[in-house]
Amino acid sequence: MVKKKGGVTVLNESVIRDVLSAVLKNGGDFAELFFERKFENRYELKDGKIEQATSGEIVGVGIRGFLGTKAVYAYTNDLSRENLINVAKKVGEALEETKVEDLTFNFNRTKRKERHVVLIPPAQVEKTDKVSVMKKAYYAAKNYSELIKQVVVWYWDYDQEILVANSEGTWAEDRRVRTRLMINAVAEKDGVLERGFYGPGAGMGFEFFDRIDVEEAARKAARIAARMVEAEPAPAGKMTVVIANGFGGVIFHEAVGHGLEATSVAKGASVFAGKLGQKVAAECVSAVDDATIPNGWGSANVDDEGTPTQRTLLIDKGVLVGYLVDKLGARRMGMKSTGSGRRQDYTFPPTSRMSNTFILPGDYHPEEIIAATEYGLYAKTMGGGSVNPATGEFNFAVSEAYLIEKGRVTKPVRGATLIGKGHEIIQKIDMVGNDLARDQGMCGSFSGSVPADVGQPTIRVKEIVVGGRNK
Repeated sequence: MVKKKGGVTVLNESVIRDVLSAVLKNGGDFAELFFERKFENRYELKDGKIEQATSGEIVGVGIRGFLGTKAVYAYTNDLSRENLINVAKKVGEALEETKVEDLTFNFNRTKRKERHVVLIPPAQVEKTDKVSVMKKAYYAAKNYSELIKQVVVWYWDYDQEILVANSEGTWAEDRRVRTRLMINAVAEKDGVLERGFYGPGAGMGFEFFDRIDVEEAARKAARIAARMVEAEPAPAGKMTVVIANGFGGVIFHEAVGHGLEATSVAKGASVFAGKLGQKVAAECVSAVDDATIPNGWGSANVDDEGTPTQRTLLIDKGVLVGYLVDKLGARRMGMKSTGSGRRQDYTFPPTSRMSNTFILPGDYHPEEIIAATEYGLYAKTMGGGSVNPATGEFNFAVSEAYLIEKGRVTKPVRGATLIGKGHEIIQKIDMVGNDLARDQGMCGSFSGSVPADVGQPTIRVKEIVVGGRNK
């Protein structure tokens, strides 16, 4: 029933054909099967010792049917032919109406272009080698300053194989290998606690640790905590804010990017719905979503619906030119899929999601942007926050911030938050740097939690509400 083909675990083709037929014979006009096998490792190191270590494999199938813009999804980890056919029938019956008469599937097996070469698969690396990397990060962070009281290091890797087949003839296979190291440092002084976090990752195997400086990554987390614990409370009020490159792009991701996904646009639950071709941002702002970046944290050869991934221009010189569209969104919006259908695993139906999303570089050196700012806040490292996708309203903590006075970065300040509406903030960006960088995170939405890159060059927002914190 299940076999290996070219290193990828796949279901028997005859079973897949029978499953798709079972959906359409009972209802609907489209049927899809998603197969997944994923093996992952997660370790946690605290106080220099491994506190948790988990390894596991998941194998399962998701079956989906459409009737127009109605969708039904079911999943199972019982891969017997009898069970899969039974699940497929229930999906079709839930759609109620049968419209497909020709049940001949001519699968198009185009050979994929492998952009994401993996040199050292996780399975070939001993646990002791992975722990050694974690300990190197731990001691680098712990020894950074006497103010650092606690360091926790997490290691995560996974090797995922997927197969997607549907009644339109799609037959797509992909393999995604991802590796990430996360460091959390806590500093304490006079009863005040501050946290610093850094979590680099990539669509690579263990060779990732030949590409980054593990100790420097750990010191970055420790630096944030140590500097902020000694900082004065941040001022509050409307002011100019310069947001550093890299993870600063989390604001665009959360407050703008989610509003460009078909999930919300198709329902009219986005401030960007119906605005294609309209000016929605400052002319200096252009942004893309690009799942084709080699070994990118959010990259893949095909999405979780079997559609080849692509680079999608979202905003071009302030004008909205694109949305992120999955198959169901394509039906609802009368548009083509942009290869943006993603899911956490087979237990989730796919929906439109970001991959690697970032503002494109502009013309200014970061130093020029600082020098051109008489007074404001320099948000060097962003933290977490909350966003209302329907309105774009956001509230983000700044993990590491400094005052800008007379064109110079001066004293550190802590407790700053940035408050506003995404669609308004991108209209107030008046300077964009040339120092594009990307950082890694996990993005949560209707189809679960998926790896996503956020990024931008240094940008300046002419005016934004800054929330401070009392002593």
